[in-house]
Amino acid sequence: MNRGSTSRNNVGIIGAGRVGSVLGAALERAGHTVVAAVAVSAASKSRAERFLPHARLRPADEVAAAADLVVLAVPDDALAALVAGLAETGALRPGQIVAHTSGAHGLAVLAPVAAAGAFPLALHPAMTFTGTETDLERLTAGISFGVTAPDELRPVAEALVADLAGIVEWIDEEKRPLYHAALAHGANHLATLVAEAMDRLRDAGVHQPERVLAPLLGAALDNTLRLGDAAITGPVSRGDAGTVRRHLQALDAVAPGSVPPYLALARRTADRVIAAGRLRPQDAEPLLDVLRDAKAKERAA
Repeated sequence: MNRGSTSRNNVGIIGAGRVGSVLGAALERAGHTVVAAVAVSAASKSRAERFLPHARLRPADEVAAAADLVVLAVPDDALAALVAGLAETGALRPGQIVAHTSGAHGLAVLAPVAAAGAFPLALHPAMTFTGTETDLERLTAGISFGVTAPDELRPVAEALVADLAGIVEWIDEEKRPLYHAALAHGANHLATLVAEAMDRLRDAGVHQPERVLAPLLGAALDNTLRLGDAAITGPVSRGDAGTVRRHLQALDAVAPGSVPPYLALARRTADRVIAAGRLRPQDAEPLLDVLRDAKAKERAA
């Protein structure tokens, strides 16, 4: 693949997990050919069979050697060793594009790629993946990609993201950890928060918590994306100290593990509504006293 080219390429997917298998399928839809993939676990082999039916399953060095575009879709902590191993085996060659899908890493982890004369890209899809056909539909409907690339390779990155029906968000190398922290805080912790809310509703006797939460959370997310802090509602935003105290007592009695995250989020919510002028500092003091007392009790326990 030449720099700036939009020609179709032989693609190798190293890591046919939830992300790699779906990206490979999306690249095939765009006219590229996935010729080989790495799939070790039974789940990965099943995904490869479903999403990448024409790809040969091979070791990582053979996958890289067979491809013009190599996609590294492995866990963050495994990426550096994988790249170093590919370079040491001579699997990389000048002119190849080697793109990883990690949000936390940028180009530094791909230094061996550049040393081999190949072209490095950090190409992170800003989406959660389940490894199902739904992912492919969401991906091809258009998502953002956090991209870090050498200046001369920006046209290549733009072409690849366009093939994936995506939108490029350029992320500076030193800002990759902050970018990824924001996404993990927003998406991963949201999933934890919603699961906790479902559990507590079940504790309260609600048999279908998802039915209760779906319209509430859908409206909250939509309002927040449009309005920011102005969308915050509830007892903390009103300074209702008594209600928050009762919340904490109820949680402590049934699920004490839910108290620390409730406290942390309530305090952060209070900080934001005070800074936004939604709650006057003097009106917030009783609420903040409740949160401080609960925090002190937690530390003493």
